Amino acid sequence: MKYVLVDRGDNIIDRIELTREVSLSAAKTFFVGRKRIEEKEFDNLWKVMTEMDYNRNKERTYRYEEFGDWLDIEKS
Repeated sequence: MKYVLVDRGDNIIDRIELTREVSLSAAKTFFVGRKRIEEKEFDNLWKVMTEMDYNRNKERTYRYEEFGDWLDIEKS
């Protein structure tokens, strides 16, 4: 499975492909070790997710932004 390291601006910083048996927490442990910082500090800067979840979230955000606020009836 592919995992990505994402910054607070939702940009992929790093990615890794691990075997199917590896969990999300194991991928996070890998990235924390790679960055060589405490987990608390890591959590303030980045998040780890599957690449599939990242793509799904990006697609939802794009769809929302595509329509904009013109559908907001109360805004008139």
